[in-house]
Parts: sequence; C-alpha cells; structure tokens
Amino acid sequence: MDWITEFMEQYGYIGIFLMMALENLFPPIPSEIILPFGGFLTTYSDLTVVGVILSATAGSLAGAVALFGVGLLLDVERLEKIIDRWGHILRVKKEDIHKADSWFDKYGYWTVLFCRMIPLIRSLISIPAGMSNMKFFLFITFTTIGTFIWNIILVSLGAMLGESWEEIEHFIGVYSNITYAVLAIGFALFILWYVFIKRKQYK
Repeated sequence: MDWITEFMEQYGYIGIFLMMALENLFPPIPSEIILPFGGFLTTYSDLTVVGVILSATAGSLAGAVALFGVGLLLDVERLEKIIDRWGHILRVKKEDIHKADSWFDKYGYWTVLFCRMIPLIRSLISIPAGMSNMKFFLFITFTTIGTFIWNIILVSLGAMLGESWEEIEHFIGVYSNITYAVLAIGFALFILWYVFIKRKQYK
C-alpha cells in the first residue's frame, strides 16, 4: 500500500479526498491506513488535523453517495423480478423482501450511522440504504455523523503517534475481528430464527 501513502504525500488534501472516495468504492483500500497516515502528515507538513479530517470526510461522502446511487438502481421492484424468476430456488418470497425493506426503513438510519464506523461494512452499507429508497437528506446526515466520528478518531491517533502511526492498523484489525465475530453470531442467530419461523408456517 506504499502507493497510497506516496499519493497522499504528493497531493495533500486532494490526495486524501481521492483516496477516501476510492476507499468507499473499493473497500480493499483501507481507511485505517489513509486516515492515520493523514494524521501523521500533519506532524511534518503544512497539512492540519482539521484540514485532513474535512477532506477525508468530503471524500468519504462522495464515495457513499455514488454507492447510494447504485442502490437506487437495485431497488425493491428489481429484486421482486429476480424473486419471481429465482425465488423458488433461493426459497425467498416477495414478502421476505418487503419485510427486510420495512425493517431498513425503520432502523436503517441508525444502521447507517453505526456501520460507518465498521471497516469494510462502512462502505457497503450505502447500497442497501439506496435500495430501500432512504430519504437522501437523512442518509447523508447519518453518514456524515458516522464518518466524521471515525475520521476524527483515526486522524487524531495518527497525529498523536507520529512515526508510529502504523501501529493503529493492528488495533483496528483486532477491533474489526471482534466486530465481525459479533455480526456473524448475530447473523447466524437470525438465520436460525428465520428457519424456525418458516418451519412453523409450513406445518
């Protein structure tokens, strides 16, 4: 990932903006490298912590809006057509899609907020938000809040650690693994509950 840090070092705020936009569109580009290194840049260049946070946030929002647009193209009506054709194989009904859409309509804003602080998922969450036709103003508001918190933490840590900024990646890795494990357990419990409900319906 040396090319990321070299690009940021050469182009400053614009480089940070572009890298964060790409991080949202291509999750393999990790914000846990971009943001701490951006903080480190403030220790020996003309960049400021506030400037890095603002440019990173702007880049993140640009990428999030693009993925939100992708979600709008994959709306519920398109999913219904897929279910009409493949639902008998996937064992999914239109009602299941509507229930999931209703759930996201009810809790989606808070989901977007918290998922913006989870590596990898922080980028992808914009797609289901668009699919559920979430109100754009609320989407951008909750996305901005979650993104801003995440950026403040990582940029500030990078600035404080200075040349040791890379150590943050280890802690983010631990944080990510714990978060993914919790999500996996939650998903497994949901599947078990879903199967149990389905069996009761077929009896």
